[in-house]
Order: sequence, then C-alpha cells, then structure tokens
Amino acid sequence: MSKTAHKIFLLLLTIIIVSVLIAIIYKGFSYYKTGIENRFFHHNHTVLKPSGFIGHGLGIIGSLSMIMGVSLYMIRKRYKAFLRLGVLKHWLEFHIFLCTLGPIMVLFHTAFKFGGIVAISFWSMVAVFLSGIIGRFIYIQIPRTIEGRELSLNEVKDMKIDIAEFINTSMQLDEESYKTIIDSIKKKVELYHKFFLVRFFRKYLDDTKTLKKVKAVLKKNNLSKELQNKILTLVRNDISLNRRIERLVSMQNLFKYWHVAHLPFALVMLVIMILHVGVTLVFGYRWIF
Repeated sequence: MSKTAHKIFLLLLTIIIVSVLIAIIYKGFSYYKTGIENRFFHHNHTVLKPSGFIGHGLGIIGSLSMIMGVSLYMIRKRYKAFLRLGVLKHWLEFHIFLCTLGPIMVLFHTAFKFGGIVAISFWSMVAVFLSGIIGRFIYIQIPRTIEGRELSLNEVKDMKIDIAEFINTSMQLDEESYKTIIDSIKKKVELYHKFFLVRFFRKYLDDTKTLKKVKAVLKKNNLSKELQNKILTLVRNDISLNRRIERLVSMQNLFKYWHVAHLPFALVMLVIMILHVGVTLVFGYRWIF
C-alpha cells in the first residue's frame, strides 16, 4: 500500500467512525437525554431501547465488530500462514478501527443504562478501550520496520552513522570545534534521571542545547550553508536514534506490563458478552432473524 493509499485508508476509517457517531446522536439525542423513568413514553423508545430494532442492532453489530477486530488481528499476528498477508501495522490500525467502532455502538445499545452482570462486561470494555489507547502510544514508541516488525537493540544501533569519521574526512575543523561536536553527540542517556518523564524532559532540553552549540561551532568555522545543513541533519538523526535506543528497553518493559492489564479485561468482556447473548436468546429476544 502506497503512502497516499494508506492516508486514504486511515481517512476512510476515521470518517466511518465519526459518521456513525453523528448519525446515532442525531437519531437518538432527545431519547438518550430523557430520564430513564420517562423513556417509555418517548416516541423512539420502541426502536432505541436495548431490545428495540436500532438498539438491538447496535449491540449485535458492535459486539461482532469487537470480536472481529480482536480475532483478525490475533490470527494475523500469531499464525505463520498469515504472516505475508498484508502489513502488520495496517492490521493493527484496522483492529483499532473495529475496536473503537464496536464500543461506540455497544454504548448506545445500552442506552446508558448499566446494571447486573452486564455492567461488568461494559466497564471491562471501557477498560480495554482506554488501555488500548495507552497501548497504542507505547506501541508507536518502539522502533519498528516499515512492515511493523519490532527492531532489536542491535538493529537500531546499526542505523547510527559515524559522524566523527565523516567530519574528520570531509572538512577541516580546528581541534576545539571538532572536540565540541563529538563530545556533544557522545552523551549517554543513562546519565539522566531514573524516572522516564523527568529523563525525557531533561534529555529534550539538553538535545536542544546540543544543536545550538553545534550550529554555533559550524558558523564559527565559516562552512558553506549546504555543509552546515548536512552535519546538522546527521547530528539530529544521531540524537533521534539515541532517543530510540533509550525508548526501546523502557517501552518493551511497559508493553509487557500493559498486556497484563489489557488481556484479562478483554477476556472478562468477551466471556460476559457471550453469556449475555446466550441469556438473551434463551429468553426469546430476536433481532431481524
């Protein structure tokens, strides 16, 4: 999939979610804002209540969306027979789409009335949804190939260019200027604070100072604008890779802890959802079947 096609794909998924949300709110706003005790008298009660034509349909379609979203992504990710079927990153995006659309529909299926064992499933779904947002943030922090495969620490380190050798062979700098640039890019991320957020902000401020210092050194040596930009680009890339190296181990550990929270809530949600559907069928509730 080309970059343009990928952008269109993401835009289309976003438009579908927003359109569905707007359509449901437009259709049922007056009903959903009505107090629960008075909804029976609302003209849309027969279609928007959880067992109504629209309400019931939202529950079925929303549940199927979540089941498909989880199942398709897990099959693509875990079974070797499907490894060549599309890019994993795109499957994850489709998983996020279905698992965003599904909870929206299920939310309106409940008509904002929660109770009994189904409430556990609903709040588990909310926990899965919110943890999914956090998981997505952690996921994009881990360096990956264009196909979505996670890069190892050695692979990230191999992406670094020897700036010292490039400067030494491509230009003549005085010893002080050369030492200033090399010392700036050799700073170790381990020297920063043990807490991630504190370390992140300190590193960001220090990297900004580094770039200013390198710019000043290059300007002092009267190098051409083209050469200055080339060296600054290399320094920026080196700084970016240092950040990736630092993030890799931290985010991999966070991702492990994230699975501990995300998967149990997903299982609880699915089990109670199946029980809810089973009880509904036993009591004779049908949609259009």
